[in-house]
Amino acid sequence: MKMLASAALTLLLPLILEGQRSEVRAHSYPAYPHSPRTSHPVSRTSHLVSRTSLNEVVKTYCTRCHNDEQRRGNLSLATFDAAAAAKTGDVAEKMVAKLRSGMMPPPGQRRPKGDTLDALTTSLEQQLDSAFAANPNPGHRTFQRLNRAEYARAIKDLLGLDVDPGAYLPLDTQSENFDNIADVQALSPTLLDAYLRAASEITWLAIGNPRATPTAATYSIPRTASQTEQVEGAPFGTRGGLSVVHTFPADGSYTFRVVFFHETTGAFAGGNARGEKIEISIDGERVALLDIDRFMHAGDPNGASMITETVHVTSGPHRVSAVFVPPTFQAVAQDLISPLKWSLNSTSTATAYGFSLLPHLRDLVINGPDSTTGISDSPVRQRIFTCRPKGATEARSCAQSIVSRLATAAYRRPVGDKDIKGLMTLYDGAAKSGAAFEDGVRTALQAILASPDFVFRFEPARESVKGGEAYRISDVGLASRLAFFLWSAPPDHELLSLASAGKLSDKVVFERQVRRMMVDPKAEALATRFAAQWLRLQDLDKVQPDVRQYPDFDEQLRAAMRRETELFIQNLVRENRSVLELWNADYTFINERLALHYGIPNVSGPEFRRVSHADPQRRGLLGQASLLTLTSHATRTSAVDRGKWVMEVFLHSPPPPPPPGVPDLEATPSQSSGKALTVRERMEQHRKNPTCNSCHRMMDPIGLALENFDVTGRWRVRDNGQPVDPRSELWDGTPVASPADLRAALLKRRESLLRTFTRNLMAFALGRRVEYFDMPTIRGIVRNAAADNDRIGAYIMGVVNSPAFRMTRAEVAEDEKE
Repeated sequence: MKMLASAALTLLLPLILEGQRSEVRAHSYPAYPHSPRTSHPVSRTSHLVSRTSLNEVVKTYCTRCHNDEQRRGNLSLATFDAAAAAKTGDVAEKMVAKLRSGMMPPPGQRRPKGDTLDALTTSLEQQLDSAFAANPNPGHRTFQRLNRAEYARAIKDLLGLDVDPGAYLPLDTQSENFDNIADVQALSPTLLDAYLRAASEITWLAIGNPRATPTAATYSIPRTASQTEQVEGAPFGTRGGLSVVHTFPADGSYTFRVVFFHETTGAFAGGNARGEKIEISIDGERVALLDIDRFMHAGDPNGASMITETVHVTSGPHRVSAVFVPPTFQAVAQDLISPLKWSLNSTSTATAYGFSLLPHLRDLVINGPDSTTGISDSPVRQRIFTCRPKGATEARSCAQSIVSRLATAAYRRPVGDKDIKGLMTLYDGAAKSGAAFEDGVRTALQAILASPDFVFRFEPARESVKGGEAYRISDVGLASRLAFFLWSAPPDHELLSLASAGKLSDKVVFERQVRRMMVDPKAEALATRFAAQWLRLQDLDKVQPDVRQYPDFDEQLRAAMRRETELFIQNLVRENRSVLELWNADYTFINERLALHYGIPNVSGPEFRRVSHADPQRRGLLGQASLLTLTSHATRTSAVDRGKWVMEVFLHSPPPPPPPGVPDLEATPSQSSGKALTVRERMEQHRKNPTCNSCHRMMDPIGLALENFDVTGRWRVRDNGQPVDPRSELWDGTPVASPADLRAALLKRRESLLRTFTRNLMAFALGRRVEYFDMPTIRGIVRNAAADNDRIGAYIMGVVNSPAFRMTRAEVAEDEKE
């Protein structure tokens, strides 16, 4: 196996590096016609301001800070010509972004009267849009490799096998909010070796390994997870524990070890609970029932753990549950101590009110196989072996049909004789060495998963394309772009078949496929991948609210917060609703746990359902606990972080980093004259520093408007015993005193909100950073979507029909540069 991996790495590395260095040449494709010009809402600006007036406005109100000496925001406008903005498009686009959001000139600085700034902004936009329409620039993106999420989904689509990509691949680098940006997807021998190792291990898991040796797989539960309710997938009537799908490599004997949480003092957490048992089940059928030893101790040789007798399990994926079976008399001390569903967030019964006395599972360890007896059939194997040879003469033809089908799906393109010949050579080599039919297919499948055609997404250009020339990507390449954008997964059979036949070039066919894909269940990726990264939901895992102040916060509540936001975005896509509902929707999706947290009545059960908001303060994303929690600290809210988040995520106007040597807000005293200070009072002290004041005048009013939401997003009227005072004034002078006021103020900047949304949508779709020359396209998408009531489908259709999505620019080789 090591020899195969080494040989594959030697063969693949030059191909991969060559693909990174220059565009791969392939068949000839027709050039993509330029898109028609999109008219701007204001056709001309000469009647508004003259060339002299434009430059005078910039000189008077902008160059005081943005000059060659100060270069505020690393920008100088000393030589900028406002009447020839297209010559310095990157600078002009920075100005447009700030002017549209109303953040320039900054608070406290002189501002021109009337609509002068609007006229300047409109003039700049017109010039930039006209220049792009005359010479569209689709930009350039190097090839992409499959990141963790895309790799797992590709394996699932190909083999029907769920894998943990984190077990094989390193963390993905994020840029512009997203983990699929091509130019930060670095290549290294270590990474290539990881893909080869993954190909080997996943192939053995899929087909089965009759020679598998014993290993240990550990599944863990966070300390902060409450274990008082039945977990999803577990048998009815149980509580806590966990339920996972585990792939067993072979038929054989396995043991299951359960490890319990214990206190820091060494005692077993749960020693006072009597009569509880822990059940191990496979696919819902009990295979072991263990009486919990109340006298277990962390100091015992095996710690606070128990292990089953050997259990015979067949190969393939099986659902394994390790859960508690409560005693029939249900005399549980937990209910007497705490009415809520406490977790083991704190490890001290002396300091944490309501500490659970029930045993809590920490780990499930699956050991084996011992005494392997072969390989059983499974859904994964049935998906691979679509034919079975009746004799030796049929083996090769059957294998070739299997390999051809798998390679076509894995490579996301039609395969040729050369592709099949190489893979069948590996099959023949295995057969010659005396291996069975299945071993030969397994060897070919491993080569497919290790191939650059599977791991990387190349977009070949025709031979005649010169460096720097824009060209239309092939239908097959377009199918991959579309599928990884909407599904974060490879194209399905229908899409790939149309692409192979060259039918995606037909606008009607293409747009019909886009609409089909938007309502497909796999389009949930737009919520769990695109929106989750744009809104930075991964930061929710970094915040652990203090157990003494927020004792009812646990992993289930955290998961419900995240799920609310994901379902909200999914519904937006599925029902093709207005993007503006991101900020003003009067509904959301919650379950009983989240309803109790929000104080919404008449919601029962763990299932999420749509509910309407009676409280206007909860409308839109700004009222969702996920975003309010991820912008907080463990013990307090952060108006600064919340304001900074809104500026960056919704307005694409990040504040500059704080100057060196400026003390953090945490260094500001939390008490004064013997009383605890509110977040607002501490911020006012911190803002007395003139160096801090200029930026905080932008961020703080946004965050203060959300101060009625505590660390976990629950509504409050007091902070540290003092009444919450959310009143403030935004950078443009708009007074705000509540989340509803802030939402209304942001919606007045509708254009900035929608452009920022489109900018992020395009970056995720293209797999590259959005550049200044992409902004005319983004403005055009926003203008055109307005005619369709800003429905999200109009934005998606605008992105996939843009030159940036359907075209690319060939890289200029070094010899061409010379």
